[in-house]
Amino acid sequence: MFNKNEFIGLLLDYGVLKFGEFTLKSGRVSPYFFNAGLLSSGKALDMLSNGYAAILAGQLGDNPTIFGAAYKGIPFVATTAQTLWRSHGIDTAWGYNRKEAKTHGEGGNLVGADLSGKSVWVIDDVMTAGTAVREVVEVLRNAGASLAGIVIALDRKERGQDERSAVEQIKDDFGVPVFALVDIDDIIAFLQDKGETEHLAKMQAYREQYGV
Repeated sequence: MFNKNEFIGLLLDYGVLKFGEFTLKSGRVSPYFFNAGLLSSGKALDMLSNGYAAILAGQLGDNPTIFGAAYKGIPFVATTAQTLWRSHGIDTAWGYNRKEAKTHGEGGNLVGADLSGKSVWVIDDVMTAGTAVREVVEVLRNAGASLAGIVIALDRKERGQDERSAVEQIKDDFGVPVFALVDIDDIIAFLQDKGETEHLAKMQAYREQYGV
């Protein structure tokens, strides 16, 4: 069973979730930062994959296929495929892409499952502007596949170029569901429960200013 508060606690323990002042690509100064690359232990990957698998188990149809974008998505999709089998009895195909196409051997920029004709679920860490996801959609299309949906670890629920968040834009543009293990509201609720007043006030102010 995936527990959001336990997951947020783990993110803090591993330094994946940090509080402070962080300048984002958008120029906004955020009171928190998320770096999924620091989920660098078996325990951390196990909890993350349990969360992804718990969502996907209720969404995957026939011929299930999941995909992780290079580079962070590669270990995430591999461990999630294992968890889907071990915990849910779902044997899903999985694959990932290379940043650079291989010019020898089998060649190409895709590794793993044959994606042709498949409806594919994409696993990612956090969606800020949605640029990376759009690049993955193009990779899938070039492989003859379609996008079924997306599961991310964190939804910042933050306005993008208009009044919609990046997640809402992706939902609208591609007509697919997007699920998140946790979002900024979960983090705020966690801080409230822990009595972390300093971080809480800054998070609430940021949410008020930029949130959807």
